[in-house]
Amino acid sequence: MSTDPPITSPANPRVKALVALRRRRTRQELGVTLVEGYEELDLALTAGVRPTELYLCPELSAGDPRDVAIRAEQAGAQVVHLARIPFEKAAYREGPDGWLAVVPGIESALADLPQTANPLVLACGGVEKPGNLGSILRTADAAGVTAVVSVDPVTDWGNPNVIRASKGAVFSVPVATCDTAEFLAWCEDRGLTLVATTPDTDDYVTGLDLSGPTAVLVGSEKYGLSAELLAAAHVRAKLPMFGRVDSLNVAVTAAVVTYECVRQRMATGA
Repeated sequence: MSTDPPITSPANPRVKALVALRRRRTRQELGVTLVEGYEELDLALTAGVRPTELYLCPELSAGDPRDVAIRAEQAGAQVVHLARIPFEKAAYREGPDGWLAVVPGIESALADLPQTANPLVLACGGVEKPGNLGSILRTADAAGVTAVVSVDPVTDWGNPNVIRASKGAVFSVPVATCDTAEFLAWCEDRGLTLVATTPDTDDYVTGLDLSGPTAVLVGSEKYGLSAELLAAAHVRAKLPMFGRVDSLNVAVTAAVVTYECVRQRMATGA
């Protein structure tokens, strides 16, 4: 563990470099991203991520019962201590807990996704809010989803707010990024039934057979799924809605439909 004195200046080059990683272009050029938070870093390390740098603020961090700092250093991370002011400048969330790491960029090629006997895939078509993508990843992790695919993405999987909202699940769930044509060809090659979530149908999700190889499609909050994805879907599904609001948050919709898939698979042993 580093015994060097902590960095005290917010103008330090290391601090400036951390701030620069908030920009997508910088992350992509350098092939790295940021993980902030003790729980998030713990999950990333458990998933096999090897940080290159770990920044700690002893004034903000409250113990390390899981030896995260030691594990990060053993994985190859250089440990650097920051005083509170420079750490708060480098941190991208309010109320930081004193843990911030630089990690390799997240691999997101369709070809690298696992092949399973009965895949369940969540596909996010143009979902724009990092918080929603992160919540979808948490659902995917909990439900044992095969993969989450971002189709025609607005943001990247390495967005620090995606990582934050996912609580680090972006490292435990296989993810991919592609355009619509690539995604549809990939699904056809794997024999996936495309289930489009949309209010423009008479079929409730509970009345469909979702126990086989399935890709659940969810769209953006504002526009829903693209016309191309809707046209390609084998079936359309909606949720029962009894109030005046005509749709649910996309992350909530993804969770409800995903767990209906899980329920059916558990009931049939699929």
